Amino acid sequence: MSIFKEGNPEIIQRDLSNKTKNLKTGRLGEEIAKKYLQANKYAIIGQNYRTRRAEIDLIALYKGILIFVEVRTKKGEMFGSPEESFNRSKKNKLINNARAYVAKKRWKRKYRIDAICIVLDNNYRVRRINHYENITF
Repeated sequence: MSIFKEGNPEIIQRDLSNKTKNLKTGRLGEEIAKKYLQANKYAIIGQNYRTRRAEIDLIALYKGILIFVEVRTKKGEMFGSPEESFNRSKKNKLINNARAYVAKKRWKRKYRIDAICIVLDNNYRVRRINHYENITF
């Protein structure tokens, strides 16, 4: 007996296509957020920092503060906003991941976690971008 489920190839292809589109949207959002931060005098020092717990999309320095940035990107808002996709579990993972990074790097100064929420139109152009600072409080 196969460990793979048999299914309709069209459905499987559509599921893979949606995952590819979501990955494309997410990576595009990270690049948009990176350019946005750089335009606002943030120095990007890391991207896609992974641990066992989670991933930090962007790590930046701004006025001597280490900033961990979670990027949430959606194409349209028909099925909810990017802000709504950010839940308590994701927030807790980010906090723990930031603490692990700070400990590993022996960072002794201030740090915070920000979120950048981006909505794209159907042509993948930015409809809106919101930067939320210090989302842990």
